[in-house]
Amino acid sequence: MATTIATIRARIRKDLKDEDSIRWTDDEIDRHIQHAVLDISQAVPLEGKDEALVITTPTSREIDISGVAGLIYVEAVEYPAAEYPKRYRDYKVWANTLELLIEETPTAAESVYLYYGKVHTVDATASSLPGHLEDLCAVGAGAYAALEWAAYAINQVNVGGEPTPREYLTWAQGRLDFYHKELNRYGRQSRLKIRQLYAEPR
Repeated sequence: MATTIATIRARIRKDLKDEDSIRWTDDEIDRHIQHAVLDISQAVPLEGKDEALVITTPTSREIDISGVAGLIYVEAVEYPAAEYPKRYRDYKVWANTLELLIEETPTAAESVYLYYGKVHTVDATASSLPGHLEDLCAVGAGAYAALEWAAYAINQVNVGGEPTPREYLTWAQGRLDFYHKELNRYGRQSRLKIRQLYAEPR
């Protein structure tokens, strides 16, 4: 069974002891989930490879990358495409344009392979996050939800027998500390992996 935003939302409600949806609406929980998804994408982006890019103008070294959905960063550029051994080239990115920093000038439309990191997706039908990052997403989103509620309710009247806003605040701060430490750890692992993949000279 595929993990969806509803699956992650249910985990968060269980952690927050809000299975009856008393304190948070689905929209509020989903907003915090997407916040956590963006955090995770910055640390451990979804790996993508675009094989549809071309140098469309002869004698130009520039490529329009505006159509690459959810782009966070470009990791490597292979040009000419599909050769062996692969040739990774130096490049620079400005706005939606990637420029190849090469001496030769393309003489016709040529294909370029782009290796990049992009934003993960978690929606009503599926999740691109691996299992361990889905769990981390639930931790982060739950902490964000508890922190927001505690900040709002800290001066409100507390209902007897319910966790107080300060208890939620303490819980949220502890979860956020764990969440950020895990983000940093996974981010270091991801960067090390990338350096190993593209260690050869370009």
